[in-house]
Amino acid sequence: MAQATSAQQVFEAMPGRVNPDYVKGINAKLQFNLSGDGGGQWVVTIADGQLTTEQGTAPNPNVTVSASASDYLAIINSELNAMNAFMQGKVKVVGDMALVMKLQSLFGSR
Repeated sequence: MAQATSAQQVFEAMPGRVNPDYVKGINAKLQFNLSGDGGGQWVVTIADGQLTTEQGTAPNPNVTVSASASDYLAIINSELNAMNAFMQGKVKVVGDMALVMKLQSLFGSR
C-alpha cells in the first residue's frame, strides 16, 4: 500500500493485504482504539484463515491496542518503529502478547 493517509484507509485495506496462510489456525479478535484526529475504534477478526475488519468494539477481544491515530499511521507508514512506540508508551497493548508478536505486520512492522 502507498502511504496511508487515514486509519480508516488502513483498516479497509487490511483484509486484502493479508495472506490467508499467514493467519491460518488463528482465531482472535483484536480491538484497536485510536484517539485524536482521524481516530476511532476498529475490530479485526481473524477466523478460518480470513481476516475481516469493522468499525466498533468487541466485547472480549484477545488484544486491545490503544494509540493516537497519528502515531498509528506513522507506524504503518514506517515513520515510527512499533517496538520503540510501545517502549515509549505511545502504543499500549493489553492482552495476549504472544498473539501480538505473531501478528506484528498488522501493527505496522514490515
